[in-house]
Amino acid sequence: MDHVLGLKCVLCGAEYGVDEVLYVCPKHGDEGILDVLYDYDLVAARLTKEGLATNHDYSIWRYAPLLPIADDIPRPPLQIGWTPLYHTQRLGERLGLRYLYLKDDGRNPTASFKDRASAVGVVKAQELGYGTITCASTGNAASSLAGLAASVGLQSIIFVPERVPRAKVAQLLIFGAQVIMVKGTYDQAFDLCLEAAKEYGWYSRNTAYNPYLSEGKKTAALEICEQLGWQAPDRIFVSVGDGCIIGGLWKGLRDLQALGFIERMPRLVGVQAEGAGPLVQAWEEGTEEMVPLVPDTLADSIAVGQPRDRVKALRAVRETAGRYVAVEDEEILEAMRLLGREAAVFAEPAGAAGFAGLSKLVREGEIGPEERIVVLVTGNGLKDVDSAIHAVGQPEIIEPSMAALRRLP
Repeated sequence: MDHVLGLKCVLCGAEYGVDEVLYVCPKHGDEGILDVLYDYDLVAARLTKEGLATNHDYSIWRYAPLLPIADDIPRPPLQIGWTPLYHTQRLGERLGLRYLYLKDDGRNPTASFKDRASAVGVVKAQELGYGTITCASTGNAASSLAGLAASVGLQSIIFVPERVPRAKVAQLLIFGAQVIMVKGTYDQAFDLCLEAAKEYGWYSRNTAYNPYLSEGKKTAALEICEQLGWQAPDRIFVSVGDGCIIGGLWKGLRDLQALGFIERMPRLVGVQAEGAGPLVQAWEEGTEEMVPLVPDTLADSIAVGQPRDRVKALRAVRETAGRYVAVEDEEILEAMRLLGREAAVFAEPAGAAGFAGLSKLVREGEIGPEERIVVLVTGNGLKDVDSAIHAVGQPEIIEPSMAALRRLP
């Protein structure tokens, strides 16, 4: 990994070699999130637009020269990344937007964006010689880790809050994970997982703790810009829970600017549920501090009361002249309906939240009709079929006769 210069604390700026620390800045404990530093001159010699144009590896590994992985470590054999970016004209016309794009990350192997981070996590676990990898999750990171770990033969131990949707638990069990359901919130499950990893010597895939996961998440930003012909969009909308995805997108965009691949920085717009919006409040108040809350939203994947990656998540928005917006659960349900009916994209509640935020800002007159907008759909609707039925209602049930059919409204 000669292209990786080291790790830098986002709080104090202290820098470390990759062999000096495993997870966080020693000066700040679990709060000291580290950022990966690259030798961009060396990366630029290995990663070029011309080379990418002839690269037929349509996965996150096409960007390997810009990822913190060693060449000789086996990578998961699953197809991760290079998810479709749809120019959704009908949906755009409905909102009065000419250039509206949806990036459907529900098309990843375990049906969520989190496969990008888990792929890098399992590579690092193998590189460091671990046989067991663990994480806490509201669902998607858990099923993602379980699947990616299974694909390379690692044992996975997953901590989830008791309220996690059954479909996600089913994925965990099918992938062979040891599932530990915690009677409490995601934040409590997270803290327990960190303690367990330290005591039992497991490799931790936890976001906003393991510095390498954000590097996997940034690949979505790299793909968006490449799929748009290296013309960065005006804004990118994404749902936000812990804050790691939006922080990862920001990192990818900064990498592209440093390499000269894009000329300007898109505005990042983070969308949270009204019942789980601590980052919205902190952004409105102009602070990086926030009071933890007990989340109350049907969007389980962003039901986070104490965002672990809040520093990067807030800076991502502030330093790109973006913003945060909160949406109600009913707005999320409506977004699920519209995405399905107008664009044939099936999103879980958190996956639809980004579009709900866009719709809200359009109604408020904050989005220009000629802006190039990308909405990141982070998870597939099959992850939470109960919410999908809630959004659209139950089907009609009739007797098998034409008379019964004619009585339908």
